[in-house]
Amino acid sequence: QLQLVESGGGLVQPGGSLTVSCAASGFTLDDYAIGWFRQAPGKEREVVSCISRRDGEVTNYADSVKGRFTISRDNAKNTVYLQMNSLKPEDTAIYYCAARRHLLFSRCALSNMYDHWGQGTQVTVSS
Repeated sequence: QLQLVESGGGLVQPGGSLTVSCAASGFTLDDYAIGWFRQAPGKEREVVSCISRRDGEVTNYADSVKGRFTISRDNAKNTVYLQMNSLKPEDTAIYYCAARRHLLFSRCALSNMYDHWGQGTQVTVSS
């Protein structure tokens, strides 16, 4: 059974850091592009970042997180990470990872391109 499981969410103060993980089971992530998306209450799901398949040398970030978030992948651990620094209250959301095999990277920001999704992990930024 193909599964993605996010972890690492929690409560953090503004300006703090958090790293969320996306672990795959039932398949290997090497050939999959991975996207991180988030959805805040009352808002639509939006792309946060995505990383190309294999060595992940190509990455993309939403303007709202550029310079603060870093996406990376460890294929040996079958896991993708999203390191979040300088967190702001507006980063509060449920964070989801998604995977699509052989996805054209030009389409990585489109949520409807992905066919595997995790259940999400809550990130709350508040003092």
